[in-house]
Amino acid sequence: MTESITISPLMLVFLMCMTGFAGFVDSAAGGGGLISLPAYLFAGLPAHYTYGTNKFSAACGTTFATVNFFRSGAMNIKVGLLAAVGSFAGSALGSHVVLLLSDEALQAMMFVILPIAAVLILWRRKLPDENRDDGTMNAKKAALALAIGLGIGLYDGIFGPGTGTFAIIAFTTLMGFDLRTANGNGKVLNLASNYASLFTYLMNGLVVFHIGIPCAVSGIVGNLLGSHFALKNGAKFIRPMMLVVLVLLLGKLVSDAVL
Repeated sequence: MTESITISPLMLVFLMCMTGFAGFVDSAAGGGGLISLPAYLFAGLPAHYTYGTNKFSAACGTTFATVNFFRSGAMNIKVGLLAAVGSFAGSALGSHVVLLLSDEALQAMMFVILPIAAVLILWRRKLPDENRDDGTMNAKKAALALAIGLGIGLYDGIFGPGTGTFAIIAFTTLMGFDLRTANGNGKVLNLASNYASLFTYLMNGLVVFHIGIPCAVSGIVGNLLGSHFALKNGAKFIRPMMLVVLVLLLGKLVSDAVL
């Protein structure tokens, strides 16, 4: 079936540019799916194949961004891994739910969830950047990390756009991490949710590899560049990129309403 899905060389170049930019934004502040998902749909991929192929390219890019944050020590390993466990379970469940829904239902759900996402990001756009975490681990923190992972993973499995942004908000607001560390924790969480969903889509033949592989390459480049700037400049770079995500969210809302 995927062999019958073809696009022009010019459209493939367009997709590579969009997924590269999506990777840049996503690695810095989350929300890359707000760029890549509409791009895949614009290129003519059916909704379910868009979800699957986007997860493939996103997972590849997030892998490299996560390695960058890990090497720089910009994450709490224990919190990140616990969140990843919850995220993997939540995303696996969410992606199975997606398989039960029609293309029309998926688009309708996106129209409902995007306004909520926009309000949340606008409300928490000025996040604190001091690290209020004391470095210890206890049962309460472990349960909170798992809960954050489960909730955001479920969202990622069903919807996707803004996952990394919501992870940053959760880790700063609920657990007291600075933006740089919250972003690193979010990368581990997002990596787990991406691969959980990707496995489900792969098992159901919903990844268009001849389109996804070139887009994964451009996404990797974007993620490497974005994570480099986020690590080097911290909040000075992450905060403006979160506003970019908000603008993209609002733009998607307007386009959905008009079209």
